[in-house]
Amino acid sequence: MTENAPMDLDPQIVQILSQVTTATLTTVLLKKGLRNVWMRGTKPIKAGQSRLVGRAFTLRFVPAREDLATPESWSSPISTRAAIEAMPANCIAVVDAMGVQDAGIFGDILCARMQKRGVAALITDGVVRDVAGVLATGLPVWCCGVAAPPSVAGLTFVDWQKPIGCGGVAVFPGDIVVVDEDGAVLIPQALLDDVLKLAPEQEKLEAWIMHQVNRGESLPGLYPPNEANRQRYLKETK
Repeated sequence: MTENAPMDLDPQIVQILSQVTTATLTTVLLKKGLRNVWMRGTKPIKAGQSRLVGRAFTLRFVPAREDLATPESWSSPISTRAAIEAMPANCIAVVDAMGVQDAGIFGDILCARMQKRGVAALITDGVVRDVAGVLATGLPVWCCGVAAPPSVAGLTFVDWQKPIGCGGVAVFPGDIVVVDEDGAVLIPQALLDDVLKLAPEQEKLEAWIMHQVNRGESLPGLYPPNEANRQRYLKETK
């Protein structure tokens, strides 16, 4: 998807993917040949955050350079403040912070503005600051942790809505992101239709397998199911 493509996601797509765990999505994407779709370091900032689905709005930091990473840069036309004002409602902000853990990319004020703009969530392989205030905004956050220093202590913000790497995963603007208690998973736009067909069926199959396990059945031939168990599954769930 190009950087200027529409960011709205069909409500039916959101409804379907909201019922699919990120663990199941990684299995489905693995079967399609994609092994690197889980963004490392994207942990929920608090327990109980709901599963969310949205298109990626990307932001990118590079290492700090003293002439660029200054408090004055916060007023630049190329700044995190300007990027937030470009975020559409329901997007998921995905931020490449290169895994830096000693400079908080966003604090409570920036997160509050994102929440007011209707941003669905913030995902980063970096950290946030002002954690009590961030939590108070109600913006769902997945990150590597928290740190007191500001972003310019270790990072330079350079752009938004361009391809990035977050947690070792290539993320393009408009890619679909699903995030839950296991972290954030990327679904490439080109594979969305396949995932929408395969993922609910995978969840249904695994629920049936769990039922058999709870009944005392052994795993060989059940998980994954052999042909006999697959036919039994199809018969019992049709």
